[in-house]
Amino acid sequence: MTPQKSLSGRAWAELFLLALLWGASFLSIRIALDEIGFVTTVAHRVFWAALVLWGAVWWLRLPLPRSPRIWAAFLVMGLLNNVIPFSLMTWGQLHIETGLTSILNAATAIFGVLVAAVIFADERLTPRRALGVGLGFLGVATAIGLENLTKFDLRSLAQLAVLGGTLSYALAASWARAMLSGLAPQVAAAGMLTGSALVMLPAAIALEGWPDPDLAPRTIGAIAYYAIAATALAYLLYYRVLAMAGSGNLMLCTLLIAPVAIVLGAVVLGETLQPQAFAGFGLLALGLIVLDGRLGARLRRMRGLP
Repeated sequence: MTPQKSLSGRAWAELFLLALLWGASFLSIRIALDEIGFVTTVAHRVFWAALVLWGAVWWLRLPLPRSPRIWAAFLVMGLLNNVIPFSLMTWGQLHIETGLTSILNAATAIFGVLVAAVIFADERLTPRRALGVGLGFLGVATAIGLENLTKFDLRSLAQLAVLGGTLSYALAASWARAMLSGLAPQVAAAGMLTGSALVMLPAAIALEGWPDPDLAPRTIGAIAYYAIAATALAYLLYYRVLAMAGSGNLMLCTLLIAPVAIVLGAVVLGETLQPQAFAGFGLLALGLIVLDGRLGARLRRMRGLP
């Protein structure tokens, strides 16, 4: 196992900033849903984010891929990483709290380990990873409530929709590793969001009509935030943090997103979560810590064990 990078003060600061950007996105999306449909909400997100990222690609003078295979891979990546998860999670937020959505979103890392273990030979499911995955799924079941898993009301379906989104994120991560390695990450992100926009713009017009240009300032601000700050700029920041801190440390960001979303949902929207949601997040967090492995390694060193 490759040792994790130690985090500098700057890396910590940018990691927290990334968590704040993504954590607040749940609130801004819920605000936009008060005035526009969930398909249009997603269309705004991918369209404006794509424009900003292509601007970054132009500014950095990055070369563009010419292979049709790469552009087809962008479309598939857009479906897996944006169209499907954004749509499922945004619809889910119509029926469950933003804080609960963010808690269930943490299952992305759990599904990511399972999907990678199935697809890649070097990502086998070790006993430690299996324990982390098991704790993560126990956390998900606790957050949802086992009694709700047997129901088919909107609230239960919304929670399952959010989990479906996390599975799609996990599939996207493996797809990116298999098909998009070697590309500049800014180009990959811009191409992915362009593929998403090509799907979501026609879908929004067909299902919810042409976007209304006369929106409340609150809604416009929410769209600007989740499309530009929490998507385009967050992607750019994500790759900076990845370069500085490594992929393992980015798991810490997953643990930080939910508390941000929970606090904002409580303060701005007056949301309250059931104790089982917090218990579930605790188990999910424990599962992620086990998957990370560093705490266990430190305890072994303290005991003088190999």
